[in-house]
Amino acid sequence: MKADFVITKYLFLACIVSVPIIASALPSDANQPIRLLADRATYSERTGVTTYSGKVTIEQGTLKIAADNLTVNLDTNNRSIKSAVATGRPATMQQVVTQEKGLAKGQANRIDYNAVSGIVTLTGNARLTQAGSSFSGNTIRYSLSAGDVEANAGGGQRVELVFPPSDSNSRSGLR
Repeated sequence: MKADFVITKYLFLACIVSVPIIASALPSDANQPIRLLADRATYSERTGVTTYSGKVTIEQGTLKIAADNLTVNLDTNNRSIKSAVATGRPATMQQVVTQEKGLAKGQANRIDYNAVSGIVTLTGNARLTQAGSSFSGNTIRYSLSAGDVEANAGGGQRVELVFPPSDSNSRSGLR
């Protein structure tokens, strides 16, 4: 009986993990079931910290996250998510933002999500791609609501931005 309660509690927490992340994505994502898999899950009622470890995957509609570890910090008063951190080699995330913008994919050693600001920060070998464009650097900050991207280099490296050619140029390019 206690095991069933613990599993139910984790499933509930898994459900609330993805709610803020999907706020600016396809509306249909919010209506999809959430599937979270991990080798281990722990929750502290006192601190509001939930930790998932070992080949963590989360799927809900077009949202997919894969990481070695995922830590979610909940507000202890109302159980809403304050922040989430995914780590891996690399941790990855992808989601269809809108039909027009298409699929956004991100990967980094660490992915931080701030639920208050709606900012996703990718750190360490960070890469973000969307609609044929890509940004890479040591740190990338991506606003889910505004779509703004800020990339920073580190360790003597440079930021790389790649943009696809426009349709009119692609037909008359080099042959």
